[in-house]
Amino acid sequence: MTVTTAYPVRVDARLDSHLSRWLWLVKWVLAVPHFIVLIPLWIAFCVVSVIAFFAILFTGRYPRPLFDFNVGVMRWTWRVNYYAYSALGTDQYPPFTPAEVPDYPAHLEVSYPEQLSRGLVLVKWWLLALPHLLIVGVLAGGGAWFAVNSDTDNYSWTGGGLIGLLVLIAAVVLAVTGRYPQGLYDLILGLNRWVLRVAAYTSLMTDAYPPFRLDSGGQDPATTAVIPPTGEAAGA
Repeated sequence: MTVTTAYPVRVDARLDSHLSRWLWLVKWVLAVPHFIVLIPLWIAFCVVSVIAFFAILFTGRYPRPLFDFNVGVMRWTWRVNYYAYSALGTDQYPPFTPAEVPDYPAHLEVSYPEQLSRGLVLVKWWLLALPHLLIVGVLAGGGAWFAVNSDTDNYSWTGGGLIGLLVLIAAVVLAVTGRYPQGLYDLILGLNRWVLRVAAYTSLMTDAYPPFRLDSGGQDPATTAVIPPTGEAAGA
């Protein structure tokens, strides 16, 4: 018998089949309206996270409206970053909404936890997450600060780290050949997925510790097969 368990943070994306060779040069300008809107949203994200911290500490629950708001901010940010310099995976302009948009090629979902540990909330966002934050610092450069603090000046996690370098390589290849290398895309998505899982964990949205695993590709594996011991399987 095989038991399937899902990690609560799911990140999916779809690579556009036809990408402009040169649009990536100006996407930073085109994304400015989103940046203007997202800055106050990330300020609110920080305030909501502090309120959620105390709510979890005293009640063991993350208030659902606050949870949905913060997931929406992260989802919106992921779409903008996917369009721009965390992936350059689409030329479709991101919608101005925190809601899920099925037709857009980038998606983020976080399962709502009915109960959270009161004790873990004191240490998971800094102490327990420290090994991951060291890795995120390499992957995302300045994005490590985002993962810890959700600071509004650093909500884009391409701060000169490995992700930013790989996206630059992909952009140059795209400009020269007109194609985005599939293998490079899969790697970039896996690295972004790692950062987003850590961001959700340090933002108190889940008690499930992020796996030390590179789940590459546009489709999030999301589930892992757990095979129980032989005796347990035989008795099932």
